[in-house]
Amino acid sequence: MRYGSGIADNPHLESETIAPPPPPTAIGKDTRRERALSAFGLDDLADDAELSSIVEFAGKLCGAPVSLVTTLDGSTQHFLAKTGIEANETPRDVSFCTYAIQSTEMMEVRDTTVDERFRDNPFVTGEEHVRYYAGVPLVSQRGDILGTLCVLDREARPDGLDTFQREGMELLARAVMRRLESHRKTLAGKVARERGEAMFRMLANSIPDLAWSADASGKRDYFNKRWHEFTGTKDGGDGHLIHPDDRDETYRKWDEAVKAGTPYEAQYRLRHRDGSYRWMLGRAMPVEDADGSILRWFGTITDIDSAHREAEGREILARELSHRIKNIFALVSGLVALKAREFPEAEDYAIELGQTIQALGRAHDFIRPGHMPGGKGGLRDLLKELLAPYDDKDGDRVTIAGDDVPVTAQVSTPFALVFHELATNAAKYGALSDPDGKVEVTVARGDDGVSIDWVEQGGPPAQEAEQEGFGTRLITMTVDSQLNGKLDREWRDSGLHARLTVPESSL
Repeated sequence: MRYGSGIADNPHLESETIAPPPPPTAIGKDTRRERALSAFGLDDLADDAELSSIVEFAGKLCGAPVSLVTTLDGSTQHFLAKTGIEANETPRDVSFCTYAIQSTEMMEVRDTTVDERFRDNPFVTGEEHVRYYAGVPLVSQRGDILGTLCVLDREARPDGLDTFQREGMELLARAVMRRLESHRKTLAGKVARERGEAMFRMLANSIPDLAWSADASGKRDYFNKRWHEFTGTKDGGDGHLIHPDDRDETYRKWDEAVKAGTPYEAQYRLRHRDGSYRWMLGRAMPVEDADGSILRWFGTITDIDSAHREAEGREILARELSHRIKNIFALVSGLVALKAREFPEAEDYAIELGQTIQALGRAHDFIRPGHMPGGKGGLRDLLKELLAPYDDKDGDRVTIAGDDVPVTAQVSTPFALVFHELATNAAKYGALSDPDGKVEVTVARGDDGVSIDWVEQGGPPAQEAEQEGFGTRLITMTVDSQLNGKLDREWRDSGLHARLTVPESSL
């Protein structure tokens, strides 16, 4: 589109018929102006509805038959929006606006026939009969003058525009620039996104993992080069490539992540181009805008087949070792019972030792591979397992409450020794020696770590032993050296109250 003050039906006038050439300073700024204009993407704004409304109102405001939004490059003036004219552009050398853009102030020519710059202009001398011109420069936020908002009339106006009309034209010119700046920012954002996407694709194609992206609804719309190399497919669909046994669970996790807007992770088998299935780890993260709405998803798929199969092998080995250790507990317990028959005087000791070994066996059984997810269980569950032999069928004699703290294999054995000893003493001398006696165990997290309170009620009054026995020395050593904790005991008339405090790091 070419801008000017011309209103001729033929925009291609011969340059030798023009008025005096524009000032050199106007041409000297063309390179900068053209660079500025290119950033606005003005081709997209031809006949823009908002700009058209502005020029229409400008014409009505000034009572002018022609109103325009113009931009100027090196040789042409373009009409972004217009009323009262058919042409979309004119040569710049017959343009009134070439002079208007030499200043940031409105330029008003009240009678073109007496202005030496325009009196010989073909749009003045010709049938277009232009006699009046008023143009407000369009100044960008960076200070570049891009063009004008102007009005033209076929009648001279000795009095020019009144104050209201001048202020209105300046206000409308600022509205034009707001529209242009808005479009420039939109275009810049689009360019930035396209560059970002291009860089993402370049990066995605350079990594060894399979990479992909999806729109806000979770529909995948991009897969990197490595994906196509791995699967041997040209499209991106992976539904038929996931192992049938893993497909439902994999898509369930993905659907839940998309619905909740939370990170996604799943392990599944993906078909390789050679037809075999390999274990993969899929992860994805949502990208949010400033309001927290999800814009896109970006994800990777990592080949973990070797590691997965090694882990399976280790798990099989761990199960086998666990089974053998359990057999060793049973064997040792059996040997103790067998030897006790040869030494009747050690029967009590043998029974107690056998029960301790059985408690260790139960603790090992609790944390053995496959018994609890990941080989871990909660402390409350471990205590229930250890104290089950001392409870009644209704579960009323031993109650366990409070926080559930994860424990590992490393601490299950020390806990088994400590609470087996407490339970054994309660059964011999404390609350559990009485049919109506009870034990309450409460687990609590605190600033000092994890505390486990052991409270006996309903049995004989608790009394501290005159001499420290082997069991007491054993649990004291276990708490100090293996749990890095502390065991406090109070001998009350209502029964023993013991508190074991263990740093959470020890668990």
